[in-house]
Amino acid sequence: MQYKVYLLFLCSMTVSILNAQVDETKKSYIRVGSLQSHFSAWGSERAWNNSYYEGLRWPADYSYQDNAVIKRSWLGVENFTDADGNHWDHYGLYFSLGYVGLGIFPMELTQTAKFLPPTIYVDGNDQSSIYLSDIDAVNPDQIADRVVRNVVNTSMGLTMERTIYAFSQQYHDNYFIKVFTFTNTGNADYDDDIELNETLQGVRIGWGTRYNGGREAGWTIGDGQSWGKHTWVTRRGEDYAQHTADVLTEANPIAEWIRCGFAWAGQTTRNSFDNLGGPDVSNDGRLTSPHHVGSAVLHVDVSPADSSDDVNQPVFNGWHAGDTYPGLGNLQPSDELNMQKLYSMLSGNPYQNKGGNERFDEVYSDVQDPFTVHNDAGGTNVMMTYGPFDLAPGESITIVEAEGINGLSRTMCETIGRRWKQAYDNSSDTGPFSLPDGSTTSNKDEYKDAWFYTGKDSILLTFSRAKRNYDAGFQIPQPPLPPTLFDVSSGGDRIYLAWDASPSEIDPDFAGYQIYRAIGKPDTTFELLAEVDKGIYTYEDMTPVRGFSYYYYILSVNDGSNNLDGIINPIGPLHSSRFYTKTTSPAFLKRQAGRSFDEFRVVPNPYHISASSLQYTNEPDKIMFLNIPGQCDIKIFTERGDLVQTIHHRDGSGDETWNSVTSSRQVVVSGIYLVHIEVIEDLVDSNTGAILFKKGEAVTRKFVVIR
Repeated sequence: MQYKVYLLFLCSMTVSILNAQVDETKKSYIRVGSLQSHFSAWGSERAWNNSYYEGLRWPADYSYQDNAVIKRSWLGVENFTDADGNHWDHYGLYFSLGYVGLGIFPMELTQTAKFLPPTIYVDGNDQSSIYLSDIDAVNPDQIADRVVRNVVNTSMGLTMERTIYAFSQQYHDNYFIKVFTFTNTGNADYDDDIELNETLQGVRIGWGTRYNGGREAGWTIGDGQSWGKHTWVTRRGEDYAQHTADVLTEANPIAEWIRCGFAWAGQTTRNSFDNLGGPDVSNDGRLTSPHHVGSAVLHVDVSPADSSDDVNQPVFNGWHAGDTYPGLGNLQPSDELNMQKLYSMLSGNPYQNKGGNERFDEVYSDVQDPFTVHNDAGGTNVMMTYGPFDLAPGESITIVEAEGINGLSRTMCETIGRRWKQAYDNSSDTGPFSLPDGSTTSNKDEYKDAWFYTGKDSILLTFSRAKRNYDAGFQIPQPPLPPTLFDVSSGGDRIYLAWDASPSEIDPDFAGYQIYRAIGKPDTTFELLAEVDKGIYTYEDMTPVRGFSYYYYILSVNDGSNNLDGIINPIGPLHSSRFYTKTTSPAFLKRQAGRSFDEFRVVPNPYHISASSLQYTNEPDKIMFLNIPGQCDIKIFTERGDLVQTIHHRDGSGDETWNSVTSSRQVVVSGIYLVHIEVIEDLVDSNTGAILFKKGEAVTRKFVVIR
């Protein structure tokens, strides 16, 4: 009953905002699959959030995986008369925050979910509220896990409705399908009045999208790669018209003929090492930039009267210099010259000759740094444009794209990067290094790069699955729903896990549950901990080690009997998304409170940064205070008496963690430190009534930090 009330409430909210102005700064976040991102009310995305470039996180299991930089979207039209009676030979619009209220008018941004996300607790703390805040309504009849609807009116009377579909099924969770419908509504502003009623002639639509190859690439590659300065771009699908009858399946999934463009981080001449893949040369060599990211064209209407796929679209599919485009001023008649330049660019003529309708990476294969081809410090965009279309009042045109990311897994990034780093540190190390095709090489860079470039096939596989999904009307085999609640509780000698039944338990193909666990931090590799039959809703993890942090997620699993044809994705069992139940706060073994100061210990002591991997897994700065009173204040001082940090310990246990960070958020330097423990209330033995500690009692111990 509560679910129905919540659903009706959300639906009523959604109805109330239809056809109403929406805050142009509003964003809608999709966080249900391995690809997670936000979508902006004004119809296109600039990733800069005043701190870093945010968006298109893949794999979303790990920190710093944002790939988005900016998507610049434009519209152009010929022989146009605006609402003020001004005639334009060419008129153009730019979707950006600066043009809200001038040329573009955000009307709606809503997100619907197929089902309410599960409730997640760790030691009584609710971790699921962020996912509820993403949702405006629940629609159990939709196939996709999430559907975002965005409506934007424009001053040319052409209304854009874009609908984004996101899936959590494991073979389809690394792309979004985006359906763009452009309708000549004649509505040129926020209100419901119709200002224009003429046919829009020669409508052209296009966008240039820039990627950076992962947020970490900005650090490991450097030299402006955080905004994509050294990004390579390529395309496929030049012979699409000859392959429209070809059938794609998982037995033969990769096709060069799919219309698409994608990007990856390239080499900068500033680096003396081969930085392809973003090897972390300052640490263990892990490849931080395996990402191959871009968009595939799934469908383009031939015309408003013919909704079959136009095999000759897009009119332009290639690359364009990142920050080279015509500015449109304030959309005044004096800006018409730049409108003409924009229209020419959308027609397939690169602005200032800084672009091409070709495979950028192959045409300039002799160039080390892609930036040097055009010398635009903004890097290189994947560029796609469509048109021209004539749209009478009420007529529409629809374009469908899939945007996705793929590449080497985190495990492979660690394996390849560490082996490369071993040879990088030892010039006499000539392998042999194993290549993806089974052969070997003595060249460490050839080895690393060959594995990195397997990402090209990976992204083409992603586009193939997206195309098959769309062509099948989204009828992909469905995974079971996750449990509706997942509760993790720390104990003294074990960690308790409990969950409510998955709503899919009533399905004949439901097989049970799988529990995964990670140690030390949530953005690391999770390993299978247990498989549990349906009808069982508890599990006790007896293997944790005191002092370590543990993170969990639980999956609902079916037997694969609804996934047998191998057409849309590989056959076999399907499972619910790990992101629905993944915990982000740690559970750990809770030590009984100390009974005397003689038991108090600092671990490790001394703390040595070079031995961090031997101390607390994945928590390199962690220091523990063990066997302490259950209610106390912990103050940490330098040897000369400067207060470094204060911790208020109130949970009644005998453990407290310090991450070696000062109160001013600085990591402490090497030195001798003092920890002062003071009891804040009388503490009594619950069995005997004896006083263990009196309020105000204190102890001070030394410990050493070596960094």
